[in-house]
Amino acid sequence: MSIKTSGLHHVTAIGGAPQRNADFYLRTLGLRLVKTTVNFDDPGTYHLYYGDSSGKPGSLMTFFPWPDAPSGRHGTGQATTTSFSIPEASLGWWKQHLAANRIETGQVRNADNEETITFRDPDGLRLALVAHPQGDPRDPWDTELVPAEHAIRGLHSVTLSVTKEDATAGMLTDGLGLSFANQDSNRLRFAAGDGGPGALVDVLVTPDAPRGLVAAGTVHHVAWRAPDEETQKTWREELVDQGVHVTSILDRQYFRSIYFREPGGTLLEVATDEPGFAIDEPLLELGRALKLPPWLEPRREEIQHMLPKLDLPAENNPELS
Repeated sequence: MSIKTSGLHHVTAIGGAPQRNADFYLRTLGLRLVKTTVNFDDPGTYHLYYGDSSGKPGSLMTFFPWPDAPSGRHGTGQATTTSFSIPEASLGWWKQHLAANRIETGQVRNADNEETITFRDPDGLRLALVAHPQGDPRDPWDTELVPAEHAIRGLHSVTLSVTKEDATAGMLTDGLGLSFANQDSNRLRFAAGDGGPGALVDVLVTPDAPRGLVAAGTVHHVAWRAPDEETQKTWREELVDQGVHVTSILDRQYFRSIYFREPGGTLLEVATDEPGFAIDEPLLELGRALKLPPWLEPRREEIQHMLPKLDLPAENNPELS
């Protein structure tokens, strides 16, 4: 590939009750809801975007929350863990904070000397907080419940579970431009650019694990960054030339997207950095109001009637509290 991604853009997962989802990611994890919109393919369902103060690429975790969705199954062919980056000195604070919210945690250290706290969200989604020894200069969102000194800096990495690594590794290197970083037993790490938080993916090889089932508590897809539409167009052409089945370029309002599956089964996306989340509401008001793309705006009343009520906690906009 002549084009290489600079890192993760976002991770999208399936959630359950929207209010429970918002309370957890805004209050417990201290992220900001930067956009309240709908699933463009199923407008009776929210699409909630959580991130830093402006929703910069690499900080974003997004959800399709279906109130009555059945539970999914973690397994191969999925992204099975989404990891966030935190300051190294904040591990103790987070253990206490999560315990105070009655969340069970585990703690491990990996081959890169990263201390990690593992836990699950209310729907069973596997999450981790990683203290990278080199630090993370990204600016966090700041709230009373999760102050900036301890706050999540953005995405750290994702873990893809596969039965065989060769074809997946080939897609990561030849399709996304990542490079092999290291191996720790059955876990292989790949990095975009110079690596570091927000530019990493781990491939976990588990030949005997069951196939995953995407539903509540599982990841739907993993998105990687493209700087602009022209780059994305060229990227798509190169993937097609490699024989990859790629969607057309889709307008997601806040970025443009293409989708394809890596050989192990995980759905991947390449999303543009532009235009961002401030195109339809001021930066200080991100996430407060339901935003619809122009082609769904004529159906606003119908859509609002279908959506469950969602009350945002004051932490999302501290200046209003």
